[in-house]
Amino acid sequence: MNEWADSLEGLVTVDTGLESEFEARLRETSTLAFRIAYGVLRHRQDAEDVAQEAFVKAYRSFRELRDRDRFRAWLVRMTWRLAIDRQRNDRRRVAREDRSPEGLRHTTIAVAQGFSPAIVDDLEARERAERLWAAIDALPGKLRVAIVLANIEEHDVAEVARLLDLPEGTVKSRLFLARQRLKELLQ
Repeated sequence: MNEWADSLEGLVTVDTGLESEFEARLRETSTLAFRIAYGVLRHRQDAEDVAQEAFVKAYRSFRELRDRDRFRAWLVRMTWRLAIDRQRNDRRRVAREDRSPEGLRHTTIAVAQGFSPAIVDDLEARERAERLWAAIDALPGKLRVAIVLANIEEHDVAEVARLLDLPEGTVKSRLFLARQRLKELLQ
């Protein structure tokens, strides 16, 4: 096995400068990819998987990236698309499972009397968050990514425009439309 690996040593070249540049950019954006994935999936393990998948894909394609100054925006778009794909695949899988005999069994949840006010408040907060995320999920993708980056991830309009490679006016318009639709969906 070592002989085979040694014979490949001359054929495989590693550009250490390119690799160190990628590592530096990765350090700058490591939490960003996770936050984008988590904003879509809202499940920590899935978000970590998608972020890791985005980093692997970015590493493989980094050499072909023409404008390396746009790495951050490129990674955001790639992570967003991977997270959306994962979400769609999960929905398809759940739909298939729901049609199975096991998925057709319904369980009844009895609400016990005497919950403490803190538990009730926590349940209400979770319900509001679920309604908000369901409304965000109902938005078209272009509006959803703008609202998640601006309001959930707390990026300013200029940074969102830079990340999405759009004019600031377009980002402002999308944010306005997204907020308007969210208001309609939540009423």
